[in-house]
Amino acid sequence: MSRRFRKSIRSDSRFPWLGENEAFRFPDPSAAASDRPLCAGGNLSPGMLLSAYAQGVFPWFSPDDPILWWNPDPRFILLPTELHISGTMRKILKKNPFSLRLDTAFAEVIHACAAVPRAGQSGTWITDDIMEAYIIMHGLGYAHSVEAWKDDSLVGGLYGISLGSAFFGESMFSIEPNASKAAFIPLVLCLADRGFSLVDSQVRTRHVASLGGKEVPRSEYLSRLARAMDNPTLKGSWDTLIPEFPDSTGYRALLGQT
Repeated sequence: MSRRFRKSIRSDSRFPWLGENEAFRFPDPSAAASDRPLCAGGNLSPGMLLSAYAQGVFPWFSPDDPILWWNPDPRFILLPTELHISGTMRKILKKNPFSLRLDTAFAEVIHACAAVPRAGQSGTWITDDIMEAYIIMHGLGYAHSVEAWKDDSLVGGLYGISLGSAFFGESMFSIEPNASKAAFIPLVLCLADRGFSLVDSQVRTRHVASLGGKEVPRSEYLSRLARAMDNPTLKGSWDTLIPEFPDSTGYRALLGQT
């Protein structure tokens, strides 16, 4: 654990460092403006992060900002049963250009998400503290990576948090064209097979919109989230817990297999 991360733990004495089985209650989101942070402060402890996601809240802040917690309205989500796969992506996936894996290179994925340039963005919100916090969450079995490999090189992927029957997508990256979509689509199909009901993309992106993402009112999102939290969490290494990945009923159908 870096000196900077240890310092962030002590930065606000009002918020204790919470273990994964300790909870924190965030303010009522109905009292928050639709496009402003819900609150600020706290830390990135496992208990704080797990409490946040279970309540529809997520951290999003720049390197020089305090920790800012958001619960925007509307919310951008993808329902696994409404995943849209374009004809172009179907052709790409049928060619099987990438080796797809789960949870074999989490640290590499989150570092790539922070480092790979994005059009129209001059920096990243994935700070060193964010990376360290989510690597801890990965070690606890809540944060997961999906990876696209080519010739033993990591060329695309994404990471996020899993709680109940919800997956909270945090960030994607691509070095090879379409590599992140090639990782995301089989993930969603596999999660659908396993009864996941919600993929939370938080705020609108063209990338996820092209795959069937949609904006819903915060009230609808919170209702869907509450139902998702009633289900058990698939906690642990998904490399072991989902050994069939990327194989799924939907993926086999996409590839024309029976």
